[in-house]
Amino acid sequence: MSTQHKIAVIGLGYVGLPLARLFGSKFPTIGFDINKGRIAELREGRDSTLEVSDEVLQSALVDTNPVLHGGDKGLFCSYDMGDITDCNVYVVTVPTPVDKHNRPDLTPLYKSSETVGKVLKKGDIVIYESTVYPGVTEEECVPVLERVSGLKFNEDFFCGYSPERINPGDKEHTVEKILKVTSGSTPEIGVVVNDIYKAVITAGTHLAPTIKVAEAAKVIENSQRDINIAFVNELAKIFNLLDIDTHAVLEAAGTKWNFLPFKPGLVGGHCIGVDPYYLAQKAMEKGYHPEIILAGRRLNDSMGEYVASQVVKTMIKKGINVSKAEVLMLGVTFKENCPDVRNTKIVDVIAALEDYGVKVTTYDPWANPVEVMHEYGVESHSNIADILESKTNLEDHRLPSQHAKYDAIVLGVAHKELLTLDIDSLKKEVAIVYDVKGMIKGKVDGRL
Repeated sequence: MSTQHKIAVIGLGYVGLPLARLFGSKFPTIGFDINKGRIAELREGRDSTLEVSDEVLQSALVDTNPVLHGGDKGLFCSYDMGDITDCNVYVVTVPTPVDKHNRPDLTPLYKSSETVGKVLKKGDIVIYESTVYPGVTEEECVPVLERVSGLKFNEDFFCGYSPERINPGDKEHTVEKILKVTSGSTPEIGVVVNDIYKAVITAGTHLAPTIKVAEAAKVIENSQRDINIAFVNELAKIFNLLDIDTHAVLEAAGTKWNFLPFKPGLVGGHCIGVDPYYLAQKAMEKGYHPEIILAGRRLNDSMGEYVASQVVKTMIKKGINVSKAEVLMLGVTFKENCPDVRNTKIVDVIAALEDYGVKVTTYDPWANPVEVMHEYGVESHSNIADILESKTNLEDHRLPSQHAKYDAIVLGVAHKELLTLDIDSLKKEVAIVYDVKGMIKGKVDGRL
């Protein structure tokens, strides 16, 4: 095995790009993605996911393939498989979603394994970072690598697993500042994989004894958060019936040193809302039906419809005619200060409101309207002025008339821009404000 690690990162999304940029600071690194548009923007030094700043990305990029031309470090982005042929470490960071029935969809993993298998050579290491259930690396991915490459696992090539811990939109806990779990298909390869990550992860590493242990650690991290959020979501439902402020209760309980500070909310995104289904799938394959994990998922998946029902009830109590009422939804991404709309539960709220006959207008300064429309068929606006102008059809920029205002305003995502928005100027004379996130200062008509 070569002593110089030449790394290819397969998949340049929210996880892959920050990792590829980091590896490029120490190793000759190829960032590979089949999306030619994505490669084009990255080569220009722009990241539309906003995970890597333009300045940091541009400082990491090199103009020529450092693997082919003997460079000692640097990141080169490509969609050409010829550029990854001479790499000896392949890191797979593709998404692992669930289908419409909440069953794990391993298609991206199979396809990326086929891609790696075509260039795999003796002595190479393939490391997976994608969220999976225990056993996927060795039982699902390795057979694909063997079939396509013709090589023998743990004789000709080796594998590792190091679960991603990227938190989209978090500029404090960046990839190098989050302790990394590592593992290898043999004890010796485990040490090699650990050393590769140790070279770039300043927070340190934890070498797990086996790949399956590392895979299991990943799915329980987010399953634990999911269950805890489901608990406080259930508390919110109970306390709303009792006419008690849930956030005030949590604040009071939080004065105890070991109380866990979870808040109620919509659970979406590519991790917390997905990972528990991977663990549940494996458990059911072994004949065990997980009670708590799936109960938490059911409760959290029901919260979009619950929020919509609470908004409608609050409108009715204030004498607002729900039929054809106009609601302004603030935010559509799955979390604040991040453009990521994967598995966002805001669309569940919108769909439920529309079922009540409500007309919903969506404003999100972070989300890409084209992506929102493509993924969910929801029209989203990134500029509030455009919404108001089109609504009033005014030719100048005077304050909007009463017709440009809304019967209800729902804060669905706590983007910094939305927290400073003059909400009162958008309300009709009789209107409600519902705060899903519990972040609006001052009086609101309802909150989760």
